Amino acid sequence: MTLFVDMDEVIADTYGAHIDRYNKDYQENLTREFCMGHEVWQCVPENRQQSIQNHPTLEGFFSALKPMKDSQSVMKELSLKYEVYIASAAMEHPKSLIEKYQWIDEHFPFIHWKKRILCGDKHILSGDILIDDRVFNLEPFQGRSLMFTSPHNIHEEGFERVNNWMEIAEKLL
Repeated sequence: MTLFVDMDEVIADTYGAHIDRYNKDYQENLTREFCMGHEVWQCVPENRQQSIQNHPTLEGFFSALKPMKDSQSVMKELSLKYEVYIASAAMEHPKSLIEKYQWIDEHFPFIHWKKRILCGDKHILSGDILIDDRVFNLEPFQGRSLMFTSPHNIHEEGFERVNNWMEIAEKLL
């Protein structure tokens, strides 16, 4: 069976990185809890929103991401049972391509380079399972769609939800 796994907000804590960067840049104490139900940029003053939207264009932003808790060990187990691909939208921010590739090398070296899809639109994916945090990626997928919980999607419905990597292990291993 073919399993596609998104990178940002599924195996990499991009949401937390936005908050950390914002707090560092503005000496603030923005929290995940405060942002629940929204994108990070929606939770700051209007004159600072663009700075958050620009984070993905900054050199080193994707390189510094932390892996999601338990993602490495569960992905390792999944790769023994499934044909696992990491599928990440990377074309909007071309500088992210090399950083995402190198990040996967560092944190998920068992995912061969041939099983890394850095694309623009995930509607091309055709397989059995997709784990993603974005509705617009899950909607067109023809297989089983698992929505990985992120603060921005807590109010979304209509998809089988997984809240963490241990829940994924329970469902798929």
